Amino acid sequence: MNQNRPVVIRIADAVAKDLELRILEGSLKPGDRLPAERVLAVEFSVSRPTLREAIQKLVSKGLLSTRHGGGTVVTDQLEATFADPWQEMLKAHPLLQSDMLEFRHMLEGEAALLAAERATDADIARIDAAFKSLEAAYDSDDMQACIDHDVAFHQAIAEASHNAMIGHLSASLMRVVHGHVSDNLVHLHDTPKHWAQIRAQHKAIWEAVRAHDSENSKRGACEHITFVRLSMEDAAKIEGRRHTAIRRLGESI
Repeated sequence: MNQNRPVVIRIADAVAKDLELRILEGSLKPGDRLPAERVLAVEFSVSRPTLREAIQKLVSKGLLSTRHGGGTVVTDQLEATFADPWQEMLKAHPLLQSDMLEFRHMLEGEAALLAAERATDADIARIDAAFKSLEAAYDSDDMQACIDHDVAFHQAIAEASHNAMIGHLSASLMRVVHGHVSDNLVHLHDTPKHWAQIRAQHKAIWEAVRAHDSENSKRGACEHITFVRLSMEDAAKIEGRRHTAIRRLGESI
């Protein structure tokens, strides 16, 4: 047997591998619809039957989903398989929140550091756009927009790290913590001083990353998560006092 025989890669496998890479790197995101068959076939210089075979390979992996009349869409399997059980665990075991924030501290600090080191001009443009949208949301005082753009800003930095694991873990983690981000921003919004602080923290992270200052990028991200942790602890104490006061009121009636 000739062990030096070259490995022959089938065209459909090569196309599937390219599409899979786009999903892994975040160029194709959950919910994105693939271009029409004729467009992709021209892009890859393959026949439409070959393209369909490649797509079917990713459908069988759960990365793509075909919908009758709705084209082919990227699934959220890479994120949902991590996020869904943890969302339920956090609801059932609130003490896990400290572990979650500890993990965010580690992940977002490293993501910011790597983004500062590796971000391309295109990445910086995406981060700039995300930050501008976040600032506009702050100015509009639209809480839901603040929550959505807060998550999008951090995700843009994670993807600029050019580490596929960090990008997908960050997206998964943001699904897990979305409710906590919402509660925390509402709590911070009630205190103008804290609201100004969180705006300043995001600006500091943005400026450090776009300046390719890895040390201050990581420091800014870590300080931000520490601030989030302390504010969430403060919110929990306030909520506990409120419930205690209500119980006392009931006893006195």
